[in-house]
Amino acid sequence: MPIARGDMCFIVTPDESGARFDTFLSQHLDELSRSQAALLIRRGAFAIDDEARKPGYRVRTGESVMGRIPPPVPTDLMPEAIPLQVLFEDHALIVINKPAGLVVHPAAGHPSGTLVNALLHHCPNLEGIGGEKRPGIVHRLDKNTSGLLIVAKNNTAHQDLSRQFKERLIHKQYLALVSGVPPEPSGTIDLPLARHPMERKKMAVSNHSGREAITVWHMREQFPEATLLAITIKTGR
Repeated sequence: MPIARGDMCFIVTPDESGARFDTFLSQHLDELSRSQAALLIRRGAFAIDDEARKPGYRVRTGESVMGRIPPPVPTDLMPEAIPLQVLFEDHALIVINKPAGLVVHPAAGHPSGTLVNALLHHCPNLEGIGGEKRPGIVHRLDKNTSGLLIVAKNNTAHQDLSRQFKERLIHKQYLALVSGVPPEPSGTIDLPLARHPMERKKMAVSNHSGREAITVWHMREQFPEATLLAITIKTGR
């Protein structure tokens, strides 16, 4: 059955019997993740045989799952006319060349003037992500890092891009100008990273609480007192 904003009804088959309610729903509605399906169930948007159930309820053969996807609600974030360098855009996603100095997502200390605010102005007709009219940020770059960002404009694109990043199907490479000259033309840094114990905005090597972080680098160009490196981050850290 195609996804629509009207009433829906799915009958549980014998092969589907025993599945979680939220899992069953997300499998029938490709634009929903299991967590998004669970949220709709908790809000009463979907029921089983006209009876409210919890997301973890195990569906049974012959039961009718009925409901509707409510229209996305407006976000609290405000659109802002911030210039963007758009390299690609279609109905599902947009690729932005983020400049250094631009924060990606509003947070403490940066409630506005972010890439998200700019995208809300650039894309006024967003279909919505997770029930909210907002762009889908699937990966980020630090404030002072420039580079390409892929942003989803609807739930389907958001779920597919998130899966590709999780399964490491998307290749990312960074360029960094570093002080000095490495003793070797290439190498791998394999050290666990965690929050710095004193400066919480920084990361530090920690053999006790750190998570795996693997960085592969090789020299692209050498200068008298600096080196241009091509860097591939294998773990997202």
